[in-house]
Amino acid sequence: MAATVATGRALRYAGGFARGLLHQSLGHCLKTRGLYQCSTCRTQTSSIAGTIFAATKLKLRVWFRALYHLTQTKQGISSIELGRRLGVTQTTAWKIKHKLGQVMLDRDGAKRLRGRIEIDDAYIGGARTGGKRGRGAAGKSSIPPAPSSSCGLACFAAVTRAGCSHAILRTGSGPKAAKTPAFKWVNTALGNIKAAITGTHRSVSAKHVPRYLAEFEYRFNRRYDLAAMIPRLTWASVRTPPMPHCLLKLAEVHA
Repeated sequence: MAATVATGRALRYAGGFARGLLHQSLGHCLKTRGLYQCSTCRTQTSSIAGTIFAATKLKLRVWFRALYHLTQTKQGISSIELGRRLGVTQTTAWKIKHKLGQVMLDRDGAKRLRGRIEIDDAYIGGARTGGKRGRGAAGKSSIPPAPSSSCGLACFAAVTRAGCSHAILRTGSGPKAAKTPAFKWVNTALGNIKAAITGTHRSVSAKHVPRYLAEFEYRFNRRYDLAAMIPRLTWASVRTPPMPHCLLKLAEVHA
């Protein structure tokens, strides 16, 4: 336990502890209480206060184990399986998974895309008998890969109106269209996302889709250096503001 706490402190206070903008004098650690105290105002604070770990009743080593399982599995891990591996309930595992998913969402959400960008769309939500298929079907959530080549769907005309160059490559439909070389990577990503949802999660709630996609995106972008993914996500976690359960269960309308 002491080692995990020390790791969290080292990542958060790499430049030394200072409380806010008014008190820049370094503080010191109260080893008997595990808190930091400001040398100026004597205010005491925990090393996890103001982070995604804030107010947790779990030991940090449980969170670190969750970090490992979330980052080292290609197709992700369900909250049920995560709970089994961590020795906690499914509800607790769900909170851990979505809080760390929020860290991934915040970390990569502000990054701008560069170079040639492939655009396509897909719908997730599971199979239904009867009713409309594809776009506009009930129970489906659209996941357009971030915006420049596209398949010519009318909504992608907004790319041109935004002042970006946009090449339209009409591919038709069906399995043959998915093998178009110009859309190799976007179709690979969409295929992997659908496989992960079908094989790992079975189904996902539409209001939480952004976090599931952020989790996949975070792993996919760092897939060539799995070992570095754990300390990098830990570093981001201690710099992500708290996400209490009352906010965690709301829809991610801003993503």
